[in-house]
Amino acid sequence: MNISVSSRLEGIGEYYFSKKLRELEQLNREGKMVINLGIGSPDMPPHPDVIHTLQQETVHPNVHGYQNYKGSLVLRQAMADWYKTWYQVELDPETEILPLIGSKEGIVHICMTYLDKGDEALVPDPGYPTYRAAVKLAGGTCIPYHLKEKNDWFPDFEELENSDLSRVKIMWVNYPHMPTGKLPTKEVFEKLVAFGRKHNILICHDNPYSFILNDQPASLLSIDGAKEVVLELNSLSKALNMAGWRVGVLCGAKQRISEVLTFKSNMDSGMFLPVQLAAAKALTLGKDWYDALNHQYQERRNYVFELLDKLDCTYDKGQSGLFVWAKIPSTYSDSYELSDAILKNAAVFITPGGIFGDEGRNYIRVSLCSTSEKLLDAVERIEAAFSKNDNQLA
Repeated sequence: MNISVSSRLEGIGEYYFSKKLRELEQLNREGKMVINLGIGSPDMPPHPDVIHTLQQETVHPNVHGYQNYKGSLVLRQAMADWYKTWYQVELDPETEILPLIGSKEGIVHICMTYLDKGDEALVPDPGYPTYRAAVKLAGGTCIPYHLKEKNDWFPDFEELENSDLSRVKIMWVNYPHMPTGKLPTKEVFEKLVAFGRKHNILICHDNPYSFILNDQPASLLSIDGAKEVVLELNSLSKALNMAGWRVGVLCGAKQRISEVLTFKSNMDSGMFLPVQLAAAKALTLGKDWYDALNHQYQERRNYVFELLDKLDCTYDKGQSGLFVWAKIPSTYSDSYELSDAILKNAAVFITPGGIFGDEGRNYIRVSLCSTSEKLLDAVERIEAAFSKNDNQLA
């Protein structure tokens, strides 16, 4: 049979980590026992009360059917309360909140809702690869905007103003930024809202990292007039250790939520109700939960700093999020060379920054989603590999 795949897959390619995990699996079969510091999948469990709620609710006989496409009102109310408590943002749970089966699907939903062939979307470089893939799958064209260390990893608004924006319909932004860990400022948020209003561009803010190693969570929707031009995605994956549960949320004006729901309602049949009710429980957790979580990540980050020192990398200690972003030494041609060398010589996998765009080619990203014991082991492996190779990994 000669069945060709859709042209929409041209230039997409399999997700980098999907391929890399197979390579690591093969190395482990060969006895390498690779320490994977690449992916930001929290390794700690949710709060026990969240798990208990799931267990309790699952035994009820009437919770196993299809659910409301807009999600349970219990969950939407909990999301509204969460936004008011932590971000000082008022949201109507009836009209301005749409639960998602993970925020990653929301990225695709937004692109499919608003982009046609010929439409353009501004995507950050470096940035989450899914933004680029979703734009292309929807038939749109990606227009990278460059984030540079010299500009504190913020958009260069002067450069954007001097570019052709006539076909741009949406702009993807993400602060705290992944992969650089850069925290937002109110001034940058205000500039983003003003930019969207001036050019009739929908600003799509992906906000899953605001609680990690950061004591001042911020939402772009907190800026005056933001609802006119902003859709914000959020997630329970990182801050509440629920990555595998697939619970996210889209927040914005009633009209925008209704438009995205038109697409989403044709893609799934709702989220399992006990998961929604457990997620609602998770959203009631207080400051003690976040403080304890960040205590763990602070300890782990110190080991990552030590690891990066062994590699002669430079980095900003004020980063937030689940990763540490670091500039590689000039002795390596790019991040792929260093990443491959570490994997070969120390059986440690570290993500090359080049997968996030051209601006990341001289950086690496180290995940904090491993125990302190594993991170210490990684430090020792890298130190041993360096000593065998005269301070240069082969």
